[in-house]
Amino acid sequence: MGTLHYRFNNFYEMVLTHGTKHPRRKALFVGDEVIRYGELLRRVDLFAGYLHEIGVKPDERVALFLRNSWEFVVAVLAISKVGAITVPINTFLKSEELSYILEDSGSVLLIASATFEKVVHDSRVKELVRGIVWEGGLRLPDDFNVTFEEAMEARLHSKPVMRTLDDLAVFFYTSGTTGKPKGAMLNYKNILSNAESGSQLFNITHRDRTIVFLPMFHSFTFSIGTILPLYVGAGIVIIQSLRPFSNIFKQALLKRVTIFFGVPDVYNALAKAKLPWYFMWFNKIRIFVSGAAPLQHKTLVAMREKFKRAKMLEGYGLSESSPATCINPLHKQKERSVGPAMPGYEIKIVDENMVELPRGEVGEIILKGDHVMQGYLNRPEATAETIINGWLLTGDMGYMDEDGYLFIVDRKKDLIISKGINIYPSEIEEVIDEYPGVNVSAVIGVPDEKNGEVPIAYVELEEEVEEFDLAGLKKYLREHLANYKIPRQIHLIKELPKNATGKVLKRVLKEQLKEKEEE
Repeated sequence: MGTLHYRFNNFYEMVLTHGTKHPRRKALFVGDEVIRYGELLRRVDLFAGYLHEIGVKPDERVALFLRNSWEFVVAVLAISKVGAITVPINTFLKSEELSYILEDSGSVLLIASATFEKVVHDSRVKELVRGIVWEGGLRLPDDFNVTFEEAMEARLHSKPVMRTLDDLAVFFYTSGTTGKPKGAMLNYKNILSNAESGSQLFNITHRDRTIVFLPMFHSFTFSIGTILPLYVGAGIVIIQSLRPFSNIFKQALLKRVTIFFGVPDVYNALAKAKLPWYFMWFNKIRIFVSGAAPLQHKTLVAMREKFKRAKMLEGYGLSESSPATCINPLHKQKERSVGPAMPGYEIKIVDENMVELPRGEVGEIILKGDHVMQGYLNRPEATAETIINGWLLTGDMGYMDEDGYLFIVDRKKDLIISKGINIYPSEIEEVIDEYPGVNVSAVIGVPDEKNGEVPIAYVELEEEVEEFDLAGLKKYLREHLANYKIPRQIHLIKELPKNATGKVLKRVLKEQLKEKEEE
């Protein structure tokens, strides 16, 4: 497994070191603005002064309901300086869900973007926090609200609160596939282990530049897209909106991006996009990293053919593991695999009794290492069920090959059992996704009197498809799948329900199906 050696004890130490030693080095690119490490440190110190002035104490929680922005980065680093804990919140949530997380986390302050003013004001935020700091020019005439600029005018300077690797740093709220979202408590060692391990794997140095267009509140973008480059003193190109899509590639070219972090939805679009010759000729991208959901085989092939100078690396992780756990290394990638464990981490495949299974056998994936969370906030029972003897039970099913490369089979909860036989939805989805005209598919199990459960499929078509050969798809499935795996129903759907990173929400499909049956 090996031991990781950490360059810093907390997030603030990163910006303090780079800002002091290399103040002219470029840190953030936002539109036409370039923020160097010296200027970034100045802004962090000013905002930390405000947090100190309003009495934010060590271990108190500060919630972020922010779009991608330099303010997001400054807030995280300043929160670290005063010894508080960052709570990044999904900006796709509605007011009731926002209120729940603010209350559950015990957040004392909310930092929000003006874009989300309506959601914030419809929530119970005034009952729950001491105030709101607004990013994006919103000015409200009361003592409860200040703008980010006003907050940075604070005259008090705060001394850094000495945080160690074992101190809590961030609470990531899981997407809540069952019940209410749970706050995964991560300390500095958890997050910085991802940064140290990732920097070794990708050979990242201060000369690299990453691009961040996925939401910064997501654990993947937070740890790998944001903290990792700050850890090594690299530059981050911040994209505030996914629209227009072409702007991502324009900025990647103009800002000489070398490492591109994305999710399958983005790579699906990129693989099909007609990019100008000068982008293909002059772009500096050396690594594409894909996470958050499985990458389709056809997308992987298309990306490798299109970008011959870059490596396409697929990885795997979850919020409870900071989140990155394994990824295909630069020297050897295996198709359909998410690679071996990252440096310093350990993976096992076990049966229901936590007994390790031989290579090649499918079982539950469990993890161990510096990336495993400290537990779920306010939920000791859920923590005890999830972490056993230091091992994190992921709820994902998979197997490892003789080289230690992990292959994800499916979510344990998504497993379909028909007449006592296990059916893995991802296996069916892989076949459907290869059929011409299919953009992405989702397979769920539904109760069946005769078989226990049977699979049904939802298929999202590519935008340009006007007529789809459903009979041809059914014939294709009969040729490629055993009869018991063939979906009993196939529903063509305009758009599958997805989360912020493009992962299909199967629980929503199940809920919609249940509602239809009850009508």
